Amino acid sequence: MSSTPFDAETQRHFEALAAQAEPWDPAWPLERQRLAWEAHCIRERARRPPHLMVEDLTPDGIHVRIYRPPGEEPKPGVLYAHGGGWTMGSCETHDDLCAELADGADVVVVCFDYRLAPEHPHPAQVDDAHRVLDWMRSSGRAIGIDPTHIIAAGDSAGGQVAAGLALRLKREGGGPLRGLVLINPALGADFETESYRRHAQSPALSREEMFDCLTALLGPEGSPGWRDPEGVPNIAPDVSGLPPCFITVAGHDPLHDDGVIFHDRLKTAGVPVQLREEPALAHSYWRSRHQSRAAMAGFQAITAAVRHLAHEGALQPY
Repeated sequence: MSSTPFDAETQRHFEALAAQAEPWDPAWPLERQRLAWEAHCIRERARRPPHLMVEDLTPDGIHVRIYRPPGEEPKPGVLYAHGGGWTMGSCETHDDLCAELADGADVVVVCFDYRLAPEHPHPAQVDDAHRVLDWMRSSGRAIGIDPTHIIAAGDSAGGQVAAGLALRLKREGGGPLRGLVLINPALGADFETESYRRHAQSPALSREEMFDCLTALLGPEGSPGWRDPEGVPNIAPDVSGLPPCFITVAGHDPLHDDGVIFHDRLKTAGVPVQLREEPALAHSYWRSRHQSRAAMAGFQAITAAVRHLAHEGALQPY
């Protein structure tokens, strides 16, 4: 974990957002918080690449948004799990990220609205990911996806959903994913790591917020969910055989060590894995990519990893 100062361009972007933000009260009912955050993300998101084709469908009762670059031949697919602490977030909050990933990596991105906690605790989110993956494999060609070339990706809470899905496929013996891309992932339940202690009050996420979110997902501390590797991938007893994985972590993020721990476990198990550290950035840094050169470089590295894993089934050589 780096002691590099926080990126000045990202800091200015955060300050500008704070100055323009609508009133927010953490005491609001959760549904009001969800709607407020979604409205904020819609106001601030970047415009989609104009040639991208976007379609909303509801396979098996789950809303998905499909982002497809032009071209007649089937393309690799990306199952994308959004962040939001498992309690909020949607295809709307991550629309611009998914659009730019699809365009930059020349892949069909399928973002999906998994059921949210606490109304739907773990494993509802991984269950929904599995259902969407099954649909992509069985019906993918109809939406331009090569069903033999599918990776899973996710940011923050979505990183847990993607990793949990990979662990489930390994346990059940289902066809493996072609790769994993985990962006500032929430993979552990240890709130005493160095990054949790050092960045308990980080620019974009606090230790207390993460504890509340994990409790919403898994139930009170000590509940069975806290011992389930699909909910807490860092406690999985065996990670051998997982697909090649790219992980990005930020130096000013309490979740920094979650990603490092998973990287080290994969590496020890012989799984091809790459870790990219962004020492001057914070959680969800990709939201500042059009305002910060450091954040854009990080986002471009994510896009390159998606492209290589989805098209080649291998990590990008450094």
